Amino acid sequence: MTGHRYKASAMPPTTSTAPAVADTSPLPPPAPHYAKLGAPYHQVVQPAPLPEPALVHLNPTLAEALGLDALPAETLADVLSGNANWPGYAPIASVYAGHQFGVFVRQLGDGRALMLTELADKQSQRWELQLKGAGRTPYSRGADGRAVLRSSIREYLCAEAMHGLGIPTTRSLSLVASPQPVLREMAETAAVVCRAAPSFVRFGHFEFFYYRGEFDALFPLADHVIEAHFPHLLALPPTERYAAWLREIVARTARMAAQWQAVGFCHGVMNTDNFSILGLTIDYGPFGFLDAFQWDHICNHSDDTGRYAYSNQPKIAHWNCSRLLQATLPLLAEDQDQAVEMAQDIYRRFTPAFKEAAARLWADKLGLKEVREDDHKLVENLLALMHQSRCDFTNSFRQLADVPADANAPLPPDSLRDQMLDIAAFDEWLADYRARLQAEGNRDDQARATAMNRANPLYVLRNHLAQRAIELAQAGDMGEIDRLYRLLSRPFEAQPGMEAYAEPPPEGSIAVEVSCSS
Repeated sequence: MTGHRYKASAMPPTTSTAPAVADTSPLPPPAPHYAKLGAPYHQVVQPAPLPEPALVHLNPTLAEALGLDALPAETLADVLSGNANWPGYAPIASVYAGHQFGVFVRQLGDGRALMLTELADKQSQRWELQLKGAGRTPYSRGADGRAVLRSSIREYLCAEAMHGLGIPTTRSLSLVASPQPVLREMAETAAVVCRAAPSFVRFGHFEFFYYRGEFDALFPLADHVIEAHFPHLLALPPTERYAAWLREIVARTARMAAQWQAVGFCHGVMNTDNFSILGLTIDYGPFGFLDAFQWDHICNHSDDTGRYAYSNQPKIAHWNCSRLLQATLPLLAEDQDQAVEMAQDIYRRFTPAFKEAAARLWADKLGLKEVREDDHKLVENLLALMHQSRCDFTNSFRQLADVPADANAPLPPDSLRDQMLDIAAFDEWLADYRARLQAEGNRDDQARATAMNRANPLYVLRNHLAQRAIELAQAGDMGEIDRLYRLLSRPFEAQPGMEAYAEPPPEGSIAVEVSCSS
């Protein structure tokens, strides 16, 4: 932070051909809020027309909430591909910066994303609809602005899978495909995902203006976010409001990271431009759910150093909060020393928030009613055994639900014990676990199993499941997308006929590699 203020300058204008006119009269009216910020935060950009758009999937629950479920498929395909504008709303792309793999990049932005509209749903909740893959923007940095069917299917399904798991996330409204060729590592076909979220503002939005020295631009952006999404803070004086707001963001981010760890989710690209100001999981690129557990698993083939390995995710989330706090120092106080002291205090709140959330989540996964000080040892020792034996992360906790609390009761067939390389070490862990259950009077095995199965999913979007849906879709069969969408909307419930979807990748199968181009 310096002692100076600068006027924020507008971004250079862009020109583009407007999309063809379609019958969009049935669409609900927009409710602009972010759009009202104007330059320098974003600029109007027309999508690039997409030939022969086909509506592959529409999220029925979200579409109904937004009043879109009864609209003709042709209208939805036109609007949700970017071939027609939303009546009364000019599409916009926003600018931001970010730390990518720890290196600051001065200007990023919506390189292949456009805000299509802003709406209020039937419950008066605010939503922003964003098209991903609708063509070039001023922030595309030489890229084509398109997305391919392969990565679009993965993002579409994973956002809804995370929602089904109860983890804060952007949502998926629609998936539109086109035969238009797009060149990546090989020739593929184009697709557009319509993402939905209360806000797409990221940590990187604040970094952009801070590192340009345009501190005056930070205040309207923060005020917009607080007014729209933290209205309970408006009663506070500005000198307290920004600090209270940042404390909430840090706490939300800590809880989100704890939830990722508890379900074995690996984000893959935890750059600050991929961190939501609302604590939502955002930008599903080279993500992955753990199969055979490895504490240091790297899901992103582009992550050469393992910066974003599973074991590092909480530390990176914490570090990202430090970058946000650095970028918002001018909001906290005019005096730099005072602002830094306040930011450090907020930064220190991450660890207790993460530990509290993680302790409760892991206790639920183990079927413990109470959280006790030494419970982390039970978790760490179990994960160490799972790491050593490469146990399937998701299935291991479902199997643990069948373990009787009585130390003298036999284990069920095909128990977690059968997968352990060091059986003696597991038996020692099991004795400690059963003693812990007995100590809190947790002797109702059926009730505990039911509770554990509400905390431990049976189905997650494993890479091989997503890959099968992709391969079928590329061959013209889109049915697997809907099948996975429905399955993953109820991930904790055993669903008849879907047993194969709970299995780890088939033995001998080639691991699916995902990278930043995914």
